[in-house]
Amino acid sequence: MDQENQTMVTEFYFSDFPQFEKGSLLFFIPLFLIYVFIIVGNFMIFFAVQLDARLHNPMYNFVSIFSFLEIWYTTVTIPKMLSNLVSKEKTISFTGCLLQMYFFHSLGVTEALVLTVMAIDRYIAICHPLRYATIMTPRLCIQLSAGSSIFGFLMLLPEIVWISTLPFCGPNQIHQLFCDFEPVLGLACTDTSMILIEDVIHAISILTSVCIITLSYLRIIVVILRIPSGKSRQKAFSTCAAHITIFLLFFGSVTLMYLRFSVTFPPLLDKAIALMFAVLAPLFNPIIYSLRNKDMKDAIKKILSPVESKPIASVVSQIEGRQPQVREEERCQKIEISVVWNIKTKFSQL
Repeated sequence: MDQENQTMVTEFYFSDFPQFEKGSLLFFIPLFLIYVFIIVGNFMIFFAVQLDARLHNPMYNFVSIFSFLEIWYTTVTIPKMLSNLVSKEKTISFTGCLLQMYFFHSLGVTEALVLTVMAIDRYIAICHPLRYATIMTPRLCIQLSAGSSIFGFLMLLPEIVWISTLPFCGPNQIHQLFCDFEPVLGLACTDTSMILIEDVIHAISILTSVCIITLSYLRIIVVILRIPSGKSRQKAFSTCAAHITIFLLFFGSVTLMYLRFSVTFPPLLDKAIALMFAVLAPLFNPIIYSLRNKDMKDAIKKILSPVESKPIASVVSQIEGRQPQVREEERCQKIEISVVWNIKTKFSQL
């Protein structure tokens, strides 16, 4: 095959979107509302942690980082899905497809590492509470967060660079809702068995994270069950419940999506799993973290009602500040009246 034919494909076509064309608004409106909710909800969590001094601790800092990553993780894919639902040209350029794959998976790997760090943080906090402050220092938290991001974005780089060198000579139809490794590599006009090495590395990294998180929470549960106070036990379980739920949603969808090995799913089920992985899992993040945590709810309420809370607070503070002053003035007036009355009485006696 000559070089001209090998470089013929410059864009890819999402072949699964035309079936939505007749009733595209039925899919567009719910997906758009979900996307807006994900962006607004995760931004609220991020700013609530940054603005509320009570939430300035490692656990909430990692939660805010995870929420910030979720914003960009969904922005990589959902806007293009929305565009494909309403536009006639359901295509993406070769470069755009590579960038979508790179950022989608890099952000996903970074999120997996942040979830792993969060599990380790909870393990130290509950299993070694006396050493927690000395171990989870602000410097270590910054190093763990930065390390997760750097590793996540470097891990996918060799694979994307290698795919960019492959010849794509047609067909150019991607049978998925967004650009992903398997459907894109299936269009390459050359042997792509080398990708198995990267797949093994990804599988090992995913399983390592799952093992670390699972062992951490199993140890946490054992320690919590030994707590004699029922109230303290319930509070500890409540703290970890949100993290465990997010862990199950995230890694459950990852396992179905990328650790299926030789198992093949029907096309419709495959799209449903991709939708759960890219859309539904991020949707539940702000719901779980905002509804199950009182401190987070209070911090979000402050963001939602700053105009109402500030005047009321200022009026209350002013009233509280004036009350002692008014009482002091009344006391002074009573003393003056008493003194004057005494003087008048003495003069009358004279």
